[in-house]
Formats: sequence, C-alpha cells, structure tokens
Amino acid sequence: MRRPALLALLIFLMTTGGCASNGGAARPQPFPGAAFPAESTRGPDRPAPTVVGAPTAADALVETALSFRGVPYVFGGNDPQTGFDCSGLVRFVFAQYSIDVPRTVADQFRIGIPVRLTDLRAGDLVFFSTTGPGPTHVGIAVSRDQFIHAPTTNGVVRVEPVDSTYWHERFIGARRLF
Repeated sequence: MRRPALLALLIFLMTTGGCASNGGAARPQPFPGAAFPAESTRGPDRPAPTVVGAPTAADALVETALSFRGVPYVFGGNDPQTGFDCSGLVRFVFAQYSIDVPRTVADQFRIGIPVRLTDLRAGDLVFFSTTGPGPTHVGIAVSRDQFIHAPTTNGVVRVEPVDSTYWHERFIGARRLF
C-alpha cells in the first residue's frame, strides 16, 4: 500500500473508531442479528455489568506483593533472592514504587494515617501483636478482608484472611501510606 493511501486509512480509522484516546467510547460491536437483553430482563441472577476503571497505584503495589508468594521466610530477609521477613517484604514492595518505608515493624507502625479495619483498602499496612506487646507483625492488605505477609509458620510469603480467628484477635491497627 502506498503511503498516501496508508495515511488516509489511518486518518479514517482514527476519526471514526471508538478509541478512548480520540474521545470516542470504546464499545463492542454486536454480531449481525444479535440482540442485547432489555434492562427489564436483569435481575438478581443477571445483574447489570460493572464498569472497571484503570488500575490504581495500590493495585499495582498489591500485584507486586502477590508476585512474591512462595518466597521463603528468612529472619531479617529483605529481598526475593534470599527471602523476606514481614517488614522486609513491606519495605521491598513499597521501594519498587519509590516509597521509602522504615525497616522495622515498630517504625512502620508510626507512619501513615491510621485506618479502621472496616475501612481497609488494598495497599494499606495491617499490624498485629504476635510475639509481644505492641506491633510485632505487618502485612499488606490485598483487599478489605485479605492480606499478604511473610510469616514464620509454613515459611513462605502468603495471603490470609484478616478476619480469621488468629489474626483478628491479634490485630492492633492499620496505616494508609497513600
């Protein structure tokens, strides 16, 4: 195809397409003869579709943390090659996004904005008192009800429910850094 024809085709596609970058709304095109269900046919078993927005910084941070599932627990560990302890995992994950977090659980508990457990969001830090008074364990909220951490039990980075009996009884606070 010659350049003028290619250029004309490109201009045509850019001005008539449904790309969000040119102000149009991207919409799927139905097959010929296909019909969309009427609004009245939606019910509890057929809810309206949900529109999903662009990923947030917290989503990216959580995805990074989740990529370390299975990395072994190592006391004092602070990288995926040698292993992580709980605060080392938090520090390493946040550092990937140029967020400087202190090294120890106690120091991490002093930063950010306090958050209630009922207001927990992905990316928040969750703190527990496990081996003594005050904050002794930390993880990163994956959602309102789950967190990722590097525990000594089973020896690997993993996701667990915040509201399990063990963790709920030991929860002492949460902090939001962004």
